[in-house]
Amino acid sequence: MCILFIAIEQHPDYPVIICANRDEFHQRPTQNMHWWQQQNIVAGKDLQAGGTWLGLSREGYFSALTNFRRPSSFDQHKRSRGDLVLQALNNDSHKTQQILLQSSQQYNDFNLVFGPLNKLQAFDSVSQQFVTLTPGFHSVSNGALDDIWPKMALGVKSLEDLIKTNNIDVEAFFAIMMNQTTAAQSQLPATGIDSTLELLLSSIFIVSPSYGTRSTAIVMQSSKGTVEVYERNYGSDGETMNQDKFEF
Repeated sequence: MCILFIAIEQHPDYPVIICANRDEFHQRPTQNMHWWQQQNIVAGKDLQAGGTWLGLSREGYFSALTNFRRPSSFDQHKRSRGDLVLQALNNDSHKTQQILLQSSQQYNDFNLVFGPLNKLQAFDSVSQQFVTLTPGFHSVSNGALDDIWPKMALGVKSLEDLIKTNNIDVEAFFAIMMNQTTAAQSQLPATGIDSTLELLLSSIFIVSPSYGTRSTAIVMQSSKGTVEVYERNYGSDGETMNQDKFEF
């Protein structure tokens, strides 16, 4: 998962709205979002390492992970970060906090959003800090929570403008997440990668032959507690391959 936009208590009918894109190498084998019967969660599956990037439990717990882009500290021998999402979905928030404090250094740098949908937290493994997500709009990408990267600011502004109309339109949420606008060269974050790659990664929706946006998830919890989840998957040229809906 590489970018999330989260609206908390900003719409009268949907107090929690989450829009998330997963960016990954196209060659990495993946199973689309589905119900994991043994764990009773709905999530996609990374068939290479066995974990996931975003999921929910029937009890309304949510978890999603983004990689923290710090190539200088990357260690290929560390554990797969997708395992952390599964642990967060199978434990309460207090237990997840303990796990993160005890074991986060076993993984390459990451952000983890987790907890009941009505009480989400974010953990930054670089700063080792927990933050409760307050009412308003939040973004999480490959740096710190609510950093002002151009694509983070663009997505938050687009989501805010849409929600202000009180017109909940799933297709409009998908349109936000498929925005391919790249940042101006002068506004690119300095994360330690080549400037050409930094430019490619500066859009909300990424298209390239080897690496790009593989899927979008839209998560909405209604004021009645019902959860709707939509997932759309894409091919290497950015075309939509399929779309699923889950409700519980």
